[in-house]
Amino acid sequence: MKFTLDWLRDHLETDAPVREIADALTDLGLEVESVRDPAQRLAGFTVGKVLEAEPHPDADRLRVCRVMTGEGERQIICGAPNARAGISVVVAMPGAYVPGIDATIDVGRIRGVESHGMMCSQREMELGDDHDGIIELPEGSPASAVGDAFTDWLAANAPAKVDPVIEIAVTPNRPDALGVRGVAFDLAARGIGAMKPAEVPEVAGGFPCPVKVRIDDDAREGGCHVFAARLIRGVRNGPSPQWLRDRLAAIGLRPISALVDVTNFLSFDRNRPLHVFDADRVKGDLRVHRAREGDTVVGLDEREHRLSEGQVAISDDEGVASIAGIMGGLRTGCTEATTSVLLEAAVWDPVQIARTGRALRIVSDARHRNERGIDPAFNMDGHAIATQMILDLCGGEASEIFVAGEVPDDARAYRLDPNRVRSLVGMEIAEGEQRAILERLGFRMEGEMAHVPSWRPDVAGEADLVEEIARVASLANLEGRPLPRIGDGVPRRILSRTQTMEADARRAFVALGYNECVTYSFIDEASAKLFGGGTDATRLANPISSEMSHMRPDLLPGLLQAAARNQARGHADLALFEVGHVFDGGEPGQQRLQATGLLVGRAVARNPHEAARGADAFDARQGAEAVLAALGAPSGAQISRSDEPWWHPGRHGRIRLGPKVLGTFGEVNPRALAEMDVKGPAVAFALSPSEIPAPRRAGAGRRPLKASDLQAVERDFAFVVGAEVAAAQVAAAAAGADKALIEAVEVFDHFSDASLGDGMKSVAIAVRMRPQSATLTDAEIEAASAKIVEKVQKATGGTLRG
Repeated sequence: MKFTLDWLRDHLETDAPVREIADALTDLGLEVESVRDPAQRLAGFTVGKVLEAEPHPDADRLRVCRVMTGEGERQIICGAPNARAGISVVVAMPGAYVPGIDATIDVGRIRGVESHGMMCSQREMELGDDHDGIIELPEGSPASAVGDAFTDWLAANAPAKVDPVIEIAVTPNRPDALGVRGVAFDLAARGIGAMKPAEVPEVAGGFPCPVKVRIDDDAREGGCHVFAARLIRGVRNGPSPQWLRDRLAAIGLRPISALVDVTNFLSFDRNRPLHVFDADRVKGDLRVHRAREGDTVVGLDEREHRLSEGQVAISDDEGVASIAGIMGGLRTGCTEATTSVLLEAAVWDPVQIARTGRALRIVSDARHRNERGIDPAFNMDGHAIATQMILDLCGGEASEIFVAGEVPDDARAYRLDPNRVRSLVGMEIAEGEQRAILERLGFRMEGEMAHVPSWRPDVAGEADLVEEIARVASLANLEGRPLPRIGDGVPRRILSRTQTMEADARRAFVALGYNECVTYSFIDEASAKLFGGGTDATRLANPISSEMSHMRPDLLPGLLQAAARNQARGHADLALFEVGHVFDGGEPGQQRLQATGLLVGRAVARNPHEAARGADAFDARQGAEAVLAALGAPSGAQISRSDEPWWHPGRHGRIRLGPKVLGTFGEVNPRALAEMDVKGPAVAFALSPSEIPAPRRAGAGRRPLKASDLQAVERDFAFVVGAEVAAAQVAAAAAGADKALIEAVEVFDHFSDASLGDGMKSVAIAVRMRPQSATLTDAEIEAASAKIVEKVQKATGGTLRG
């Protein structure tokens, strides 16, 4: 949305500079994207006078001019056909930047003759398209003396040329800000000026409107609410006056003709889209109706548009004349030969406009405003203002107004509770100031009730009243305050247990050296089926693309796709993780939180002296157990096999705690890797944090930290046990030998060979012992080692390997 400062002052009585206005708009939520100030851009140009203009000795089309400037006489070479003695011109002296050619002027030589500046055309100064000659300033005009700043001349003779242009970003919920008057209301509420009264003329009709309008029954519901039409005959459709052409050109609109320019002006001035038909081209009466499949119309964009069943159109006896609320038809459009015009002002259903515009791929200012919602109560007033403008600019005689349908009732009122500003936003604003803010925004206060102005469709409840008050008072004034504490000084819990576990899981992954990925919740059907999904229950009704047709059943496909993209770019060793939701269906409650890690390529060595090796299922298990421990999972989980086909059949395990499945780890099935175009092997683990039992009492989720500054001692043991004995059983037995002393037990080797005996294997463990009170002596270490060997022998029947 663009407008000029002078345009804004048509509605707002203010002397505030453009920078103050821009800062206030951004603070109010109407973010200023740019401020273009022509006066600042043209500050380096001055007025000069050509004293002599002689032919260039070596170029027929060039002239050597002697020009009087503010710095004295200067020689300037010029190729303009109108360069001659006696005219006042615009001079760019050396060092001045010329925006139209994107160049800074220097002293130069042209065909051997020095030139000390440049005399400019309109295009070179971005003041117009004229490039046939240099600018000639009328003699005797204000601020036209030699050496005067050219911007002073523009301000005195063509102020629109130096009027700053402000561009704001308007969010879809603020259609009122698509009109200059709506923007002015926000500034007035902030205290930057006062609103000027909006005068609505009364235009009496001199004869009945010969063109009638009918709204079909099927077009009333969800189509057209009201349609006002008025014929104006005897008009002269010539160019608009200079002030209107300058105003439209300043915001990037091309002036067309007076009739069309009036509708464009009111679209931006009051957010009131209008349309003008050439009444002599309209055959019979108009009908607002639902289109039939195959109906076509050539729009004002000179393209043929094929309408679909149910879209709303305006037709006369010869067929479709306009796409309702979006674009008029070329057949009934106004031209310079138009002498009778039918002026339309209608209120359309925003959803219908949005669907039709999207389907037809038409982008127009009318669609942009109608699909966001215009002020229904302003329909007749807007029609009257446009009628008076046409009469003033084009002459003619207006008929009576023909109205089909009714203006929709949009009365809304909500109770203003002054305390809600404090409870919802945390700002202290006096009740009187709250009421004053709403009144300056156009609300009507009656007791505790605030009646919402018809041009604010975004206000739909008490919370919106609070939002209006807070943004006008400025959220920049919001002061940070600590959260309240309960009696024992402990902060109140803000995050849920699930949210806390998400944060803890991410922290644990990062501590393990994994890099976080954030992938889409949508994946393609083939990948979804590969990981147990891809059913109709998770199919999207309106997918972004064919590669995002289903909700993801697991986080692994997204991570594998990320790994494939990284491998394609030469990154072979990857440690990726993601924490997010997966979906078993499309209904509430059919989603669950998952934390998944993926290792591809080489794993981190167990110690600095160990050679690099490929990641295996034990690395995945180690990661899974570390993350589970960080999430407060109790010890004692069991390992069993899983039947999920995307895991390698013999190289994976399921982590269980009784009937609850905490997660799965292992090597990814080579077939799944091939389908996902990942060069394996790859190992992964997928955890379900929601399955971790909640602590029975507050603070029971984790054991208290017992730090010791004494040196830990690590001893390795290898036991020969039966092939049926699980490695976890050996580790658990060793850990139980002395729970106070033994800090951790890790399985680091698994070996089978005929030399060990039939049905036997070797399991090697590393036991870390950390004393709490004094450094361990050799005797104490040997005694603890003996207890470990004894405990494992009793639990597994194994023997210490020699």
